[in-house]
Amino acid sequence: MVEESDIMHGAIRSVDFDEGVFGIAHSEIIAKEDMQQLFEHEELGIAVIHTYIWYMYVTLMRGTELCNRFNFIAASRINTTFITKNPTSVKNELVDRFMAAGDNTTPSLYFLPFNSGNGGHWVLVAMDLSRLMVYYLDSLSGDWSKYPSMKKTVDAAILKFRSKKNYRNRKDITWIRVQCPQQNNSVDCGFFVLRFMRDIIVLNRIDIPKMYFEEYNLTQELIWMK
Repeated sequence: MVEESDIMHGAIRSVDFDEGVFGIAHSEIIAKEDMQQLFEHEELGIAVIHTYIWYMYVTLMRGTELCNRFNFIAASRINTTFITKNPTSVKNELVDRFMAAGDNTTPSLYFLPFNSGNGGHWVLVAMDLSRLMVYYLDSLSGDWSKYPSMKKTVDAAILKFRSKKNYRNRKDITWIRVQCPQQNNSVDCGFFVLRFMRDIIVLNRIDIPKMYFEEYNLTQELIWMK
């Protein structure tokens, strides 16, 4: 993007996402401040998170069977700020996203990069609707109890989706805290969330090991654009 435009001199660029990325067509505006988050190693905002998701979809998934195994949920529509204001609306947004992707009777994952609000901390929530399992990946210590309204909304959305599809709920929803790699500063959470999604897609793994992937040790450095 930097090479193809004068974005670093104040221009903006619009990136068009087809409906395969978030279930509906989407456009993201990228500006100088977004690029600076990368170049100056700052906390990542939603525009950068979304654009890298688009990049992964285009380069790793589009036209392959991976599209049936991995789905993305837009971080701009599901976050702490919106849940606090209108949890029912957020729940329905999630249900609509689940409905857009098919019957979900075979194992697949929905990736939700979740932000604590107002430019806060990023975590990754990965949902397997067919097995009623939710994986929680946080590059800081702690679990989903830090975000009770998020967990309540996700659980309610999964159950509502299964009810609309007339699926039987044979068990309760199981949340699993993955012992994932940890950041050693105050800004890398967004980078880690992107890396977690990329690792899972590249390895083509629906089951996320509780101790994360052994393969991670082979590529421990955060090299994003290879």
